Amino acid sequence: MAHLQLSAVAAGGRPAAAGGRGEDMEDVALLDSYDEEMGAPPPRATTDDDGEEGCAEAHVRVTGMTCSACTSAVEGAVSARSGVRRVAVSLLQNRAHVVFDPALAKVTLRADVNVDDIIEAIEDAGFDAEIIPDAAVSQPKSQKTLSAQFRIGGMTCANCVNSVEGILKKLPGVKGAVVALATSLGEVEYVPSAISKDEIVQAIEDAGFEAAFLQSSEQDKILLGLTGLHTERDADVLHDILKKMNGLQQFNVNIVLSEVEIIFDPEAVGLRSIVDTIEMGSNGRLKAHVQNPYSRGASNDAQEASKMFNLLRSSLFLSFVIGKRFYIAAYRAVKHGSTNMDVLVVLGTTASYVYSVCALLYGSITGYRPPVYFETSAMIITFVLFGKYLEVLAKGKTSDAIKKLVELVPATALLLLKDKEGKHVGEREIDALLVQPGDVLKVLPGSKVPADGVVVWGTSHVNESMITGESAPILKEVFSVVASIFVPIVITLSAVTFFAWFLCGWFGAYPNSWVAENSNCFVFSLMFAISVVVIACPCALGLATPTAVMVATGIGANHGVLVKGGDALERAQNVNYVVFDKTGTLTQGKAVVTTAKVFSGMDLGDFLTLVASAEASSEHPLAKAVLDYAFHFHFFGKLPSSKDGIEQRKEEVLSQWLLEAEDFSAIPGKGVRCLINGKHILVGNRSLIIENGVAIPPEAESFLVDLELNAKTGILVAYDGDFVGLMGITDPLKREAAVVVEGLKKLGVHPVMLTGDNWRTAQAVAKEVGIEDVRAEVMPAGKADVVRSLQKDGSIVAMVGDGINDSPALAAADVGMAIGGGTDIAIEAADYVLVRNNLEDVITAIDLSRKTFSRIRWNYFFAMAYNVVAIPVAAGALFPFTGLQMPPWLAGACMAFSSVSVVCSSLFLRRYRKPRLTTVLQITVE
Repeated sequence: MAHLQLSAVAAGGRPAAAGGRGEDMEDVALLDSYDEEMGAPPPRATTDDDGEEGCAEAHVRVTGMTCSACTSAVEGAVSARSGVRRVAVSLLQNRAHVVFDPALAKVTLRADVNVDDIIEAIEDAGFDAEIIPDAAVSQPKSQKTLSAQFRIGGMTCANCVNSVEGILKKLPGVKGAVVALATSLGEVEYVPSAISKDEIVQAIEDAGFEAAFLQSSEQDKILLGLTGLHTERDADVLHDILKKMNGLQQFNVNIVLSEVEIIFDPEAVGLRSIVDTIEMGSNGRLKAHVQNPYSRGASNDAQEASKMFNLLRSSLFLSFVIGKRFYIAAYRAVKHGSTNMDVLVVLGTTASYVYSVCALLYGSITGYRPPVYFETSAMIITFVLFGKYLEVLAKGKTSDAIKKLVELVPATALLLLKDKEGKHVGEREIDALLVQPGDVLKVLPGSKVPADGVVVWGTSHVNESMITGESAPILKEVFSVVASIFVPIVITLSAVTFFAWFLCGWFGAYPNSWVAENSNCFVFSLMFAISVVVIACPCALGLATPTAVMVATGIGANHGVLVKGGDALERAQNVNYVVFDKTGTLTQGKAVVTTAKVFSGMDLGDFLTLVASAEASSEHPLAKAVLDYAFHFHFFGKLPSSKDGIEQRKEEVLSQWLLEAEDFSAIPGKGVRCLINGKHILVGNRSLIIENGVAIPPEAESFLVDLELNAKTGILVAYDGDFVGLMGITDPLKREAAVVVEGLKKLGVHPVMLTGDNWRTAQAVAKEVGIEDVRAEVMPAGKADVVRSLQKDGSIVAMVGDGINDSPALAAADVGMAIGGGTDIAIEAADYVLVRNNLEDVITAIDLSRKTFSRIRWNYFFAMAYNVVAIPVAAGALFPFTGLQMPPWLAGACMAFSSVSVVCSSLFLRRYRKPRLTTVLQITVE
């Protein structure tokens, strides 16, 4: 104890003299929780918002703690002592940090300080304690945060998900955790200096689940999938390649799974270098790619189903041995202060077994032969395992489609290749996971930024609506409160059942004929109580929503509709408005120039060259249409006939034919401006021309109005301050647009068209497609405002778009639907992705949502009705009238099949067929 050092900090941060307080104490904020730093102790003396001025601290090693209940016991015991202001206990570090007021506590600030009060409090709580010398307290560590993915097995319902998430979030050093039942994956954000990956795995396993680390954002361990790895010879080639590489610390090749696990030094070798070396070293025979965690977990469902089937088969002969898994899971759950279905199974089987053993011993001593129920324990376990097997089997089928769809589109980055002199000589598309520090990447407008970095060349706009929160996220949690208190309620009902029947029998409230001759009222009452415990099923409630969402997500994927979560699925059922962007959504997104007219003395060819030169730097679809039109005007029939030859020759011609444009700038929603031959040129809509003081001739205005009335967009051109001409552009409607709009009306959904185009063109297009509500001449930034205006009365709004300009509106909408052929950032902002680029899938998404939540309501009805009816029957409510008594083994069978019934109910969604437009529109085809 002589090594304990306690000090107060005086003004300026200097330690005060031992045994007294420093004068003019400064305010030093105490860390909110010691276990957030995990070994980084707070300031030596503290004062917080409550005025903890002059407080001292002590670090205590506590042994004997095994769970969060232990840490709570230590904190409670120490906090109750006089003068203690704050206590933080770390389970993994076996350490407590105590902040106290020496003036009030028995502890003093002498060198031979008496800490008996703190030690005594901890020991009274049932643990061993000793003071940690100040020198042994670790110094602050780096607070770098990593994100890691773990495969989690054994989860069967929402209650399991909540348990795992709750345990993970309580771990010191864990900043956040999200667990997905459908994919059996968990993503954990943690501080590696505070907690390791192995400790996270151990915490999950201690809670009664299986866990395995998959990958983390720290590039020191990676699992690579290999194409071409088939034989031992291939494995030998791979071994030879990897052995020769510098920076590799360890590797393990798995021929069966065609993958290799590598531990490497990221300072010595990059991940892309490893991938490239494998391919070059094998002369292209072996190709490596970063393994997708979804595909890595794909085989887990089949393995879990196979494991459960083997357990079921074994339980038919060895139920007591196989029941071990339930006892372990129940023990871990109770140890962590939670309850689940395993607890009920264990209570029922144990009660039956213990009673039977006691009855057998009693009968051997007295000669009396009371009934025994050994078979009850065995049959309960067998029936429960059968139900578990069917659940796992169904879960695996529902998640297959999700995993396959995720694997289809890997995230990529466009790498700029350099020569030895550092000049860029080409481009290469690589897996985004293979980006290394120092790489120069090309980011096109509308695409996602693949990694954090610094812009080294060029200018553009990056949409950060997902980061800045264009649409405030709404907290959604899985329906779990019923499920979380269900087990304690059932145990209470079981106890009430036992005592009610026992006391009634004790006082003769029912005839002796109700009890078998070789039994008594205790056994009679116990069987009712065991049946209540066994028949109750919290998993049925916990499975009601997740299984239906899992099935619906898989069905949506099969029909080309990717759903990004249950909350999006929930909101889509109540959609009141569907807002369509015009260009690329209602239209084909393939604009073509239909006419070009010059209103000055300029030659048409020179006019087209001028406009194409200005538009060449723009990424807008209309700019591409202008460029193609001008190119074909000048070079039609003058290029090679083959497609490859045309493209190659086109690039060469464009670089020589187009004029140089300087000071180029794009004005969102209006057009472009630049300098050509030292003169200003404007190419865009009417607003751009008028705002820059250029007069539009009457004949040009008349021609423009005629174009707009025919659903064509006019592109006006001014050069050196004078109006020179215009072009007419049309974007044909998608063939299904009109019938989809009519179909939405039949479903009670109000369609709205949103566009930056002029009112005449917008009205013409809307009339053709059948939409009455039109919002035209809306700037990109104003699209989200339109969505919000529709939401003001509480309406649920869906937005369908494809471009980068649509992403704020997609994020602001209650349900964002991105066309699959759209930009990456639009897809990122959306809740749904319509993979097939077909508007009919908008109806499919809404219809699937409605069918899914109708099924969820039925699931809850089945689950609630089962428990409402089954528990009273098991408790003997019908026995006085019918003589019907449900034995515990039958109760176990009913419990197992209740979960299966909910799963089967959800599986009926697999029979879902997307609505035919002829049915929606009530059209009879003869």
